[in-house]
Amino acid sequence: MSKEHWDNRFSDKDFVYGESENVFINNISNIIPEHSKVGCFAEGEGRNAVYLAKLGHDITSYDQSMIGLEKTKTLASQNNVDVETVAIDLTKEKVKPNQYDAAIMVFGHVPKKDQPFFLESMISSVKPGGYIIFEIYSEAQLEYQTGGPKSVDLLYDPVDILNWIKNYKCIHFYYGEVERNEGKRHVGLGHVIQAVIMK
Repeated sequence: MSKEHWDNRFSDKDFVYGESENVFINNISNIIPEHSKVGCFAEGEGRNAVYLAKLGHDITSYDQSMIGLEKTKTLASQNNVDVETVAIDLTKEKVKPNQYDAAIMVFGHVPKKDQPFFLESMISSVKPGGYIIFEIYSEAQLEYQTGGPKSVDLLYDPVDILNWIKNYKCIHFYYGEVERNEGKRHVGLGHVIQAVIMK
């Protein structure tokens, strides 16, 4: 989806996906060592980035939407933390490798042809021994209509994910239903893929 799409999506005065972190990120965040350097990929309005900054991590937030990044700065300021923001099209530009102790991505949906590049850039940005953590909607989410893209091309196949992470230590993998109430765009029971891998 284009920069214009996300600028338009984030242009509402309120936070489209809420101001609280994703439940999975909250549940798994204790795996990240204290005072880590963390990259947040396709982070939108910054709710997860700000949460991790409040835990004492050094955070860089990546998104293509300038409006989303401005809202990240606003949310960070309201919570008395700093988050570095970087405007980038993660389907075309790679993030510098081996710089983070951990990387996270929550509902970063890109076209299928771009998914391998996007995931590989996120994985490569992490130092050996670091963690990559993500939650995304599966193709099955189309049946639920409780959030996420309306096109299967922008959703993820669990077999693809397993193939992309097979060379790493898999700490957690889940494919199934979860309840997500995040702002006004993720409301109710959905179908997700979660993964935690160690590089």
